[in-house]
Amino acid sequence: MPADILSRMCPPSILVADGAIGTYLQARGLPPGTMPELWNVEQPEIVRSMHEAYLAAGAQILTTNTFGGNRLRLPDQVNGHGRAELVRRGVELARQVAGAVAWVAGSMGPTGRLIEPLGDLRCEQAEDAFAEQAAILAEAGADVILVETMSDVLEARAALRAARRVTNLPVFVTFAFDDTGRTVMGATAEEAAREVQTLGADAVGANCGEGPEAVVIALREMRRAVSLPLIAQPNAGMPHLQAGETTWDTTPDEFAEHARTLIDLGASVVGACCGSTPAHVLAIRAAVDVARA
Repeated sequence: MPADILSRMCPPSILVADGAIGTYLQARGLPPGTMPELWNVEQPEIVRSMHEAYLAAGAQILTTNTFGGNRLRLPDQVNGHGRAELVRRGVELARQVAGAVAWVAGSMGPTGRLIEPLGDLRCEQAEDAFAEQAAILAEAGADVILVETMSDVLEARAALRAARRVTNLPVFVTFAFDDTGRTVMGATAEEAAREVQTLGADAVGANCGEGPEAVVIALREMRRAVSLPLIAQPNAGMPHLQAGETTWDTTPDEFAEHARTLIDLGASVVGACCGSTPAHVLAIRAAVDVARA
């Protein structure tokens, strides 16, 4: 596997990313309210087996279980384990599985705080928190920094600037959109994509949000607005509570249909998010293989 992931994306040659982490671990017993990162040290065999399942399904990019690993969201100590240890171990587990056949994307999700003027978090505070996390991800062996599930363009800017400040890795940025093509903070897909392109992101896209259709709408706007490679990782539809259990309404076969649409829209990376399983990634891989043929 070439070391430079960007060489496989420009010109585009569609890469398959993995699927859900949080909902996957919850289905395997992660208690409600427990930080998923804790399992990097307390249940590493389950986290490792998750990466192995996605790799076996055809994923070429494995995402670290570090989504909430910034100091504004994850305490300094959790059950006696330091935040840096949890983040570092998350990269190591993905790296062990990826070996030389897949890339490792170091996940950085939102802080969970609102940036001024809507909240009390200063941009500088957010940037410093992301810089700390990005440095650990890079030192532990990530191939790319993935800033994901952003709804606030200001927060995405802070994360991107932070990663650029402390690493030399490619930085990908994805936002979560509703079915009108806007984030919950009101930014359009075009505005979000233009902003991160201006700041030097290496790829931009949409993940999570309101399912595949929302990602289709967002990518359609983005491809008109920017020249960056596009990333698409939608949820497996929307969640529903049935007999006390959460289910998701998009099957792997249906997800494959959406994957074909996203490929037609020019996505360079296609994967999945909440509610998805290795079966969804297997369906994506099949769609990508047909597109490559």
